Amino acid sequence: MLLGISKRGDTYLRTLLIHGGRAVIRAAQRKRVQIDGWLGELLQRRHKNVAAIAMANKNARILWALLAHGREFEAEYKAA
Repeated sequence: MLLGISKRGDTYLRTLLIHGGRAVIRAAQRKRVQIDGWLGELLQRRHKNVAAIAMANKNARILWALLAHGREFEAEYKAA
């Protein structure tokens, strides 16, 4: 399982991705919503800062795939 995000590339973009990961976790905790799925399981096993970095890494990989293949984001996408 990949948990880290590379320090190569644009520092500002990486910072924005990490802040986005932290915002998702903080918003879910503030609303007292149970976080399901991948992020919920990760938060049970790891510290929330580690989960934020993992979220940033996952979002970066999704963004890269969308841009590289010229596709639009589909929230309900299932791999073939």
